[in-house]
Amino acid sequence: MRMHAPHIALLVTIITALGALLSSCSPADDTEPTSTTLTFWHFWSEPGQRAAVQERVRLFEQETGVTVELTELSWNDGKAKLLAAFNAGTAPDVLELGSDWVAQFSSAGVLMPLPTDSAAIARFVPYAIEPGKWSGRMYAYPWVVDTRVMYVNRGLLEKAGWNRPITTMDDVLNASELVRSTGTYGYGANGADAHRLYKKILPLFWTYSTQGGILDANGNPTFATPEHVRALEMYAALARTGYIETQRQLDAAFLQGTIAFWNSGSWLIPKIKETPNLKAEAILMPGLDGKPGVSFAGGEYLAVNAATKSTQRARELVQFLTRGDQALAFCKAVPAAGFPADTSTYQAPELISDPMKAVFARQLQFARMTPVHPQWLDLEAIIEEATVKVLLGNATPEKALKDAQADAEAIVRQRP
Repeated sequence: MRMHAPHIALLVTIITALGALLSSCSPADDTEPTSTTLTFWHFWSEPGQRAAVQERVRLFEQETGVTVELTELSWNDGKAKLLAAFNAGTAPDVLELGSDWVAQFSSAGVLMPLPTDSAAIARFVPYAIEPGKWSGRMYAYPWVVDTRVMYVNRGLLEKAGWNRPITTMDDVLNASELVRSTGTYGYGANGADAHRLYKKILPLFWTYSTQGGILDANGNPTFATPEHVRALEMYAALARTGYIETQRQLDAAFLQGTIAFWNSGSWLIPKIKETPNLKAEAILMPGLDGKPGVSFAGGEYLAVNAATKSTQRARELVQFLTRGDQALAFCKAVPAAGFPADTSTYQAPELISDPMKAVFARQLQFARMTPVHPQWLDLEAIIEEATVKVLLGNATPEKALKDAQADAEAIVRQRP
């Protein structure tokens, strides 16, 4: 949905309050307490995930003598709780942030700069470094990274008479139309699904774009380019062959064998293997003219509260958890976490021994993260709203993106 003026004003107020909070806090004392307790808020709240985090933290406690108090957040309201905590001066020492949140927090001045020398950050996969930066300084280290691939129901394609490889977006459209003619769904298309729909649209924008971005070098939107219009036209055409629903519903539909193509994450792999008579495979995102398609890359980042009283220990916890061996152990225990951001274990054999998971590792070579922008979440909502207009038939792709461009320019003009 569109971010209206009152919402924008509220966000600006929150960010201003965060900045005021920071300025009112005295700098962290270089002298660490002899007995340290750190607070760490994270988003791995399912039982198995929670246990994996606890195990990594237990090892850190043994190694350092520090006590770490853990708090689990949910994706539904976790960000709001973090904002409220910073505003109230009760934010944790260490916190987990999604890759598209870091800029909002770091630009508000509530995160502590982390070491940016080559020894500190050269160990991370290159494209995961920039989202942790703001104004040339590093405010969050990447912990784990993951992407999306195209799942294909080969049984439905063969039943429809399609026996060729899928290598281009035209292949996807043509095969989807053929499957649709047999009475089932060709393509799974996200409809109105906040914070998820854009992950289906940006890969098409990136794949079709010759310039490669949706923001220019100054952070200004470039939504309504001819390439992006063609990309949205393709998404609309694919949607007409298929089933328009939420991520959760489309995951279920693919497992039920009613969708031929679906762009989703590695969490589906064990469920696919447990589903009898589902002839499915994972392939790299199809592209154009023999070039691979670009997929969405996401990541989890760890940051330190600028007002912490335990600067050294908080940084040590971030460094420990993002270390290659620790991130690998976490990803092995939580397959849905994806891959370590540390290149030393980024493609460890035990993570890619499964053929489907290996496709994800290859796709990460052709993946991108969202732009680094403090108002990215507002811009994301505008892209999603434009897409829904097209899917509902309320606007052409060209008109929807022109309107989105105007809305985005208005948002950026209000940047503090």
